[in-house]
Amino acid sequence: MIASDLLDVPVHDEAGAHLGWVVDLRFVLDGAPDTFLARARLHALVVSPRTRTSFMGFERSSVRHPWPVAPILRWWHRGTFLVHWPDVARVPDPDAGAGPEDTAAIVLRAEFTAYEPGL
Repeated sequence: MIASDLLDVPVHDEAGAHLGWVVDLRFVLDGAPDTFLARARLHALVVSPRTRTSFMGFERSSVRHPWPVAPILRWWHRGTFLVHWPDVARVPDPDAGAGPEDTAAIVLRAEFTAYEPGL
């Protein structure tokens, strides 16, 4: 699986309710360095309930300019949350091709925790 297999994929809860789309991925670098850096490990998904577009870096709490771009993107992404990778119950098979909406969605486990997405 590659990162683009997860971006722009619908996200549902365990009951099948639509929660949004994956708009960003968060990685951590841990472990022993391999060549120059440690290997990246997927840590979390950023899910937006209103749009499939990226934050374009404006989720960083210190970014306020250019005005009015920063406030508009924050408003557009209101309700966005971060969910840790262990809270993902199922991901679509990237080799299965396009399928029905419910089978081509990421499903979160019943007791997932939604976190603030800002950096």
